[in-house]
Amino acid sequence: MRSTKAGVAPAGLIIIALGGTAALLGTGTAQAADVEHGKVVFQTCAACHSEKPDAIGPSLRGVYGRKSGSLDNFRYSNAMLRANLVWDEANLRAYLKDPQAKVKGNRMPFAGLSDPKDIDDVIAFLKQYK
Repeated sequence: MRSTKAGVAPAGLIIIALGGTAALLGTGTAQAADVEHGKVVFQTCAACHSEKPDAIGPSLRGVYGRKSGSLDNFRYSNAMLRANLVWDEANLRAYLKDPQAKVKGNRMPFAGLSDPKDIDDVIAFLKQYK
């Protein structure tokens, strides 16, 4: 490292060096999911997935841990009925990223979320949306 005076490295270089070391050692921590941000991102979903009886999509209230295609008051696509999924973190993550890849032939007209942080945050919100 370069020094500025008397053999002392600039603070910015120390932080960069320490951050790089942490990344190399795998000791960095992932950012925690942000439920409030997930609630904001979820507003895109709420356009179709509401509590209204005439909603386009099924209610997502209590979806975390629920079996796919299991609400009595919604007419699911055959693809969703056959999917036989439980909406846990892995299945939600895959579905939110690319709904058609996870459940081929489902009727949801949504391309998916591209930002992994948005997906994490929506899942955190859905876990609390009971």
